[in-house]
Amino acid sequence: MTRARTSLTLLTATSLLAVTACTDPGAMGPNDPNRQTKQGALLGGILGAGVGALTSDDKGKGAVIGGLAGAATGAIAGSFLDQQEADLRRQLENDRIGIRNTGDRLIVTMPQDILFAVDSSTVNSALRGDLLTVANSLKEYPQSRVQVIGHTDNTGSAAYNQGLSERRANAVSDVLMSGGVSFNRIESFGRGEDQPVASNLTEEGRAQNRRVEIVILPTS
Repeated sequence: MTRARTSLTLLTATSLLAVTACTDPGAMGPNDPNRQTKQGALLGGILGAGVGALTSDDKGKGAVIGGLAGAATGAIAGSFLDQQEADLRRQLENDRIGIRNTGDRLIVTMPQDILFAVDSSTVNSALRGDLLTVANSLKEYPQSRVQVIGHTDNTGSAAYNQGLSERRANAVSDVLMSGGVSFNRIESFGRGEDQPVASNLTEEGRAQNRRVEIVILPTS
C-alpha cells in the first residue's frame, strides 16, 4: 500500500470516530426496534466518509463531512424501514408470510404454495387481502421502489420454471398496482430455479424455494 493510500485510510478511519460515536454496533440487539436506523447511519457514515476523503482536497475534512452526510442519509432510510417493518408485522396476520429487514431493504416473502394453485399464475383470492395490505403500506411509505421477484424449485425444465416465475411475479405486481401502487415504482421479474434458499433434494426445501419476494428499497 502506498504512503498516500495509507494516509487516506487513516484519515477516513479517524473521521469515522465522530460519525460512529453515538452508534455503537454492540448496542444494536436483534430486538432493538431502531436497529436498522442505527445500522443505516453506521453504514452510510462509512461510505460517506470514504467518498468524502476521496473527493475532497482536504482529506480529513472531506471524510468527516462525507461521513456525517452519509450517516444522516443512512439513518433516514433505516428509520423508514424500521417503521414500515413494524407496521407490516402488525397489519399482516399470516404467519407464513416472512418479513426480513436487512438494513438497506425490506423483503416480504410469500410462499407460492399459498399464493397460487399448482402450475397456476392466478393469485389465490384468499391472499389478495394480504397483498393489498402490502400495497397500502407502500402507499403510506412512498419513498421507495419495489422489486417483485418470482422463484421456483427445480422440478420440471429450467425454461418452464423461468417462465412460470415471471408470470407469477407479474401477477403479484398486478395486485399491488390494483391496490394503488404506481406502475413506475414496480419492477417485476423472475429468477426461475436459479436462486434457491434451501435444498431442492427434499420436499420441505423445494417448498421454501417456491416463493415470491417483494423487495422494498428506500429511495431517500
